[in-house]
Amino acid sequence: MANPVPPRDRTDQPWRSEGAPPPPSPKKRMPGGWGSLVLTALAVYLITNIVLSFFNEGDGPTISYTEFDKQVAAGNVTKIYSKGDAIQGQLKEKRPVPDGKGDYTKFQTQRPAFADDDLWAQLTEQKVTVTAEPVVQERSFLANLLLSLAPMLLLVLLWVFIARRMSAGMGGAGGMLGRKQPPKPVEVEGGKRTTFADVAGIDEVEGELNDVVDFLKNPQAYRAMGAKMPRGVLLAGPPGTGKTLLARAVAGEAGVPFFSASASEFIEMIVGVGASRVRELFAEARKVAPAIIFIDEIDTIGRARGGGSGMGGHDEREQTLNQILTEMDGFTGSEGVIVLAATNRADVLDPALTRPGRFDRIVHVNPPDRGGREAILRIHTRQIPLAKDVDLEQVARTTPGMTGAELANLANEAALLAVKREQGAVTQSDLSDALEKVQLGAERPLVMPEEERRRTAYHESGHALLGMLQPGADPVRKITIVPRGRALGVTLSTPDADKYAYTEEYLRGRIIGALGGMAAEQVVFGVVTTGAESDLEQVTSIARGMVGRWGMSEAVGRLTAIPSDAQQAYGLSAAPSTLDTVDAEMRRIVDECYEDAVRLLGEHRDKLDALSAALLADETLEEEAAYRAAGIERPDPNAPEPGVGPNPERPPA
Repeated sequence: MANPVPPRDRTDQPWRSEGAPPPPSPKKRMPGGWGSLVLTALAVYLITNIVLSFFNEGDGPTISYTEFDKQVAAGNVTKIYSKGDAIQGQLKEKRPVPDGKGDYTKFQTQRPAFADDDLWAQLTEQKVTVTAEPVVQERSFLANLLLSLAPMLLLVLLWVFIARRMSAGMGGAGGMLGRKQPPKPVEVEGGKRTTFADVAGIDEVEGELNDVVDFLKNPQAYRAMGAKMPRGVLLAGPPGTGKTLLARAVAGEAGVPFFSASASEFIEMIVGVGASRVRELFAEARKVAPAIIFIDEIDTIGRARGGGSGMGGHDEREQTLNQILTEMDGFTGSEGVIVLAATNRADVLDPALTRPGRFDRIVHVNPPDRGGREAILRIHTRQIPLAKDVDLEQVARTTPGMTGAELANLANEAALLAVKREQGAVTQSDLSDALEKVQLGAERPLVMPEEERRRTAYHESGHALLGMLQPGADPVRKITIVPRGRALGVTLSTPDADKYAYTEEYLRGRIIGALGGMAAEQVVFGVVTTGAESDLEQVTSIARGMVGRWGMSEAVGRLTAIPSDAQQAYGLSAAPSTLDTVDAEMRRIVDECYEDAVRLLGEHRDKLDALSAALLADETLEEEAAYRAAGIERPDPNAPEPGVGPNPERPPA
């Protein structure tokens, strides 16, 4: 399995990187500088000393010598300490502080030099102890220093913590506003990078990208011939075909740093942020050049620019696009940086983006052929234990049109089924059931009334029988009336080999087969139900393409009256009268096909009844059982077919 895309290491960094050397650690600076730290420390120190001075005053108030003499005479002094004329003492009982608040026990006083009292005799008479140690123990300078520094240190630590939190918060805002912070490269899990060995099924694309890999490995040989490194390569193709995986494989194969980002991650509400992020990304890539930048879904910001002045997000998108254009081929020039981009809509990109000098190559990544599907399945089952009966070639043969992502999902679904069934390995049955779940949908435990079940059996038998009767139609692989997904029943038809073009006869056969369910209900029951909704959507899509896109109508002629994008209003590319003709021709083709479907089912009513009876009995019929129940011989897979094309929604350009 391919390694996952590395995660981002910053929320404000819109790209991920792998294979780049670690950047130097930036020097950490305190917010506001050291000057503010020193001023804060001094202020805290002064405040702390003032607070401690109040506490020290409470340890022993200074009283008058008269008050002291009074307490000695009253016999309320228990001990004193004298050093010179300074006296400290302690009372037996608390007394209120003279001219002050509160009471005191310990005290300090000063004996006047002119005093002529017999202090020693009084102390002896009152049995006062004269100690050799101070009564009021004052803290040392070191103790006072520690006590004053402790709250200051706590406040400084709190200040640093708050400052860092604010700095982190401002980092996100600063990143949003384009502040440059070097990204920390993120290595892939296990240190093993994606290479072409992890890519399969798209050999022709790999061949085109090998030129880029060789240029990155041997730039001197190309420069000696005067060849310039391509600026960019655009990978265009349907979703799930492996465009992102290919980009990572190119970087891993060349051994150069790889920066990947989604185009939508550059856009913010604030105009100018996207352009700033683009500049930062290219600046980081140039530091470690040669390097590869990969931008996924580039059509998000690379759509063709309008002529009017933009506002808000539209203006931001255009500024971001302009910055990409400048970085790729402008005055700055990104020497040694190749830009790979992926899109599902190459037709909507701005012409300035796809011209030579920007994206020099446009590589179309299409769904793999049968051999490619088998190779992809082998890659995605490398870590999955397979039973001996597993035939990946047969699985690849029955999965035409599936992309690499769909095949990876198929292998994973089979592994999940094997775990649920408590098996030691994935069997062919697990792969078949997983394929049914992927193609047909999950089974629903729905109990249908017998009459509705019978109508569903005839509906699916009508699809299958017309598919069997039409020359060159895709063989019927499976019929079921077990509810799956949103459908009450499913008929699965797939070609024996990949097809890449279409004929009118084949497409008419597809329409007749799609209308078979509705025609069968009309022939047997004389009613039309809502079960044909998805069939009619398919019929409308095919008929619209035949008339408006592929020139299969004489009335419309050999022109494209409808854009390829079915979601777009198709009135923009043709006159109203032409669109009316398109509508009339679509109705004509569908009506003719419906008449043929009703006629064929009426002529082969016995086969229809037999097939529906077998379906009611078994609920699900595989390919051989379905043809046997209808009494029709299975066509030879090697016989030439008049029509081609498994999916009329995606014809070749």
